[in-house]
Amino acid sequence: MTGQTIMIVEDDREIRSLLADFLDREGYVPICAEDGVAMDRALAAQRPDLVVLDIMLPGEDGLSICRRLRAKGDLPILMLTAKSDDIDRIVGLELGADDYLPKPFNPRELLARIRAVLRRTDRPAATAPPSRRVTFDRFIADLDARSLAFDGTAIDLTAAEFELLACFLERPKRVLSRDQLLDWTRGRSADPFDRTIDVSISRLRRKLSGADDKAATIIKTVRNGGYLFTSDVAPV
Repeated sequence: MTGQTIMIVEDDREIRSLLADFLDREGYVPICAEDGVAMDRALAAQRPDLVVLDIMLPGEDGLSICRRLRAKGDLPILMLTAKSDDIDRIVGLELGADDYLPKPFNPRELLARIRAVLRRTDRPAATAPPSRRVTFDRFIADLDARSLAFDGTAIDLTAAEFELLACFLERPKRVLSRDQLLDWTRGRSADPFDRTIDVSISRLRRKLSGADDKAATIIKTVRNGGYLFTSDVAPV
C-alpha cells in the first residue's frame, strides 16, 4: 500500500470513477476533479503526489492547466491525450508535463506510468547519505536531490528533463542513441517511434542556455547517431 495521493482531473464521470476505483485498489488515495475550477479547490486543501490531467476539459483546457501548474512548482503531471493528437503530446511536454498517455489506454499501463514518474520525482529522505554532486562548466548538479544550479542560481527542471540530464552526466562524451535515452528515462513503457525525447532535449538545451548562452552547445546532435554531452563532468 503506497498511500500516495493521485489527483484525477477528468470531465468524463465514468472514466473518472473507474480510475479512482482502480487506483484505490492499488493502494493510492485518489482525489477527483471534473475541471480546472474543481482542481484548484482541491489543491487549496491538499497537495497530491501526482496529477493525472486530461487535455480535453470543459472551460480551461488541460494544456493551460499544465502551464499554470508548472509555473507554480514541480508537481508531477501525467497528461491524457487523444490517440492521434501528436501535437498535443509534444505541446504538453513543452509546457512541462512529465509524461503522457494516449486514450484509450489500459489502466495497468497508466499505473506503470504513474509509478515511473513517481520514482523519478521521489526526493531522498532527510536521513539520506550525502548527495552525489557533480560540476560541468559553471553548473552544479545534485544527482540525489535532483537539482541543478548555475553560479548558485537554481534552474527549474521537470522530472523528465532532470532524468535526461542525469543520463548525460553519468555518460559524458559518449554518443547516446535516442533508443538508449528512451529506455533509460521511460523504460519498457517507451514507444519505439516516440519522438518526445527530442522535445525534452530541446527544452533542456533552452534551460541550460538560458543560464549561460555558451551552454547551447553542451548537448550536441550527432547525425544518425544520437546525442553527445560535450562538457567535462567532475565530482564536487
